Amino acid sequence: MGKEYSASPKLHQLESKRKRLTWILAVSGLCILSYLLGAWNTKTPTPSSQSEVYTRVGCKDEGSPSATSGGRGGDGSSVELPSSALDFESHHQLMVNSSEETQQFPPCDFAYSEYTPCQDPNRGRKFDRNMLKYRERHCPSKEELLRCLIPAPPNYKSPFKWPQSRDYAWYGNIPHKELSIEKAVQNWIQVEGDRFRFPGGGTMFPRGADAYIDDIADLIPLTSGKIRTAIDTGCGVASWGAYLLKRDIIAMSFAPRDTHEAQVWFALERGVPAMIGIMASKRLPYPSRAFDMAHCSRCLIPWHQYGGMYLAEVDRVLRPGGYWILSGPPIRWKKYWRGWERTQEDLKQEQDAIEDVARRLCWKKLIEKGDLAIWQKPINHIECVQSQKTPNICKSDNADAAWYTNMENCITPLPEVGSSDEVAGGALEKWPDRAFAIPPRINSGSMPGITVEKFREDNEMWKDRVTHYKRIISALQQGHYRNVMDMNAYLGGFAAALLKYPVWVMNVVPASSDRNTLGIIYERGFIGTYQDWCEAFSTYPRTYDLIHAGGVFSLYQDRCDITYILLEMDRILRPEGTVIFRDVVEVLVKIKSITDGMKWKSQIMDHESGPFNPEKILLSVKSYWTGEAKQEQN
Repeated sequence: MGKEYSASPKLHQLESKRKRLTWILAVSGLCILSYLLGAWNTKTPTPSSQSEVYTRVGCKDEGSPSATSGGRGGDGSSVELPSSALDFESHHQLMVNSSEETQQFPPCDFAYSEYTPCQDPNRGRKFDRNMLKYRERHCPSKEELLRCLIPAPPNYKSPFKWPQSRDYAWYGNIPHKELSIEKAVQNWIQVEGDRFRFPGGGTMFPRGADAYIDDIADLIPLTSGKIRTAIDTGCGVASWGAYLLKRDIIAMSFAPRDTHEAQVWFALERGVPAMIGIMASKRLPYPSRAFDMAHCSRCLIPWHQYGGMYLAEVDRVLRPGGYWILSGPPIRWKKYWRGWERTQEDLKQEQDAIEDVARRLCWKKLIEKGDLAIWQKPINHIECVQSQKTPNICKSDNADAAWYTNMENCITPLPEVGSSDEVAGGALEKWPDRAFAIPPRINSGSMPGITVEKFREDNEMWKDRVTHYKRIISALQQGHYRNVMDMNAYLGGFAAALLKYPVWVMNVVPASSDRNTLGIIYERGFIGTYQDWCEAFSTYPRTYDLIHAGGVFSLYQDRCDITYILLEMDRILRPEGTVIFRDVVEVLVKIKSITDGMKWKSQIMDHESGPFNPEKILLSVKSYWTGEAKQEQN
């Protein structure tokens, strides 16, 4: 039978909030009272701060383990919640159950094991094939949303640890052999027993990605620290991005979900940054002036079509002075035209058209050598404007707008400069100094409300937070995490504080955020994307090891049903993956009431500064479970 309430719903809500506040104050007081009684009995010196009280009474357990051996899969380990002397769970569970029972979410049918909601091929077929619009994001309607848990394959194992994962992945995690057959000549991927091996081959780099990158390094300064962020359009299994990492260059690799099954999925399983995406009619979900280098190795993008609009989009996201690298058709067509099954005239016309678009964008062609052609974007637009009578400069006033924003066939304007040798928007420090140097967007005062002082304070805050996370999640130090997502990245402080760990971070700036800070994150040498968390993320299931959600649910709780955000997090989180929520207790209690029905183990903990901070931490671990594939009938 359901519970009956004599008071009105509004009065009941007020009473519930009053009880929550009373309980929080009671817990804080209990910690202090427990300490004082202990100090009185043992003559312990009086504490000098609230945090000292908090530590002594056992309101946090700094030495508690959070990972034990004996788990499943690749490295034989699993992640567990830390023990805690202060039991938040019993108190909060009572409050949740006072109004409603926890909903249990069943597993989805195994047919959904590889479900990518906004890139579902079945839904995409309903859309316009012109400019490949059908391969863009097309998210399900509210009525189509699933209220079940996406199952892992029966033989799912924890991925190999980095750097071994660069070269190996378990076949059972992504049971697709299509690429090993279709791309056998290019040596992208090989099947060896129960695992895949990635030799580092590619269509245009038969000697391997490492040697190919060395060829690029002979032409532009890859190892000086000047180049840090890169974008790989039509990335395949992202071997180019994988081998750039040892040179301290991080690439955002993307490819559409297409007939070559699971390209981006393999990249993420390898521990290489990647997401599903395509150059079609919408801008790429990145800010202007984001990347030091852009790359296309036979990526099959028609750069010369639509008036060169796709090159204009590369120009938008390319930093002043940045490089565009092209290998594959039509470069070196005189040698390859027969193998490409195209006429010499056709290939020559295509290259001439690309060269013409590059000139109109005011790019300078640096070199064409062997299979590589490299152009460079100007550091400002002074000479560009002077050399062209009517330069096609975009009229739109927000170059960073990139969430469901149409591409434009024009030159994205750069910030104004005082002289021809000044870098538009401000020069960047070399890597690794760039990570903590003041980003030009802040230094110039172009980000209202974000000052140099606030930037430095944010860095210090994240340093303290990650030190605390290290205490409560020992798996962080043990290399159990590789792919990390920050759902509300702000200035990228979390990614900066994780630099010493073998991880990479997808920094997400909510599209609905009041301040568009993604450009700052890229100026620091990190990568990320825009995202509306009322929709699914452009990735395959089970592709992130650790997700950080700070203030996300306070931001979205009035915009959409947070249940679907949590189900989406469950979809992209690996079995035994970890989530760190930060929010006020009332929001965390609501989150926990949902995740308890999602096979997650969760625990609410105090803020690192002590029990008196209204913000709390909810630490959650997704349980290991798998689906069962239906037996094929003879």
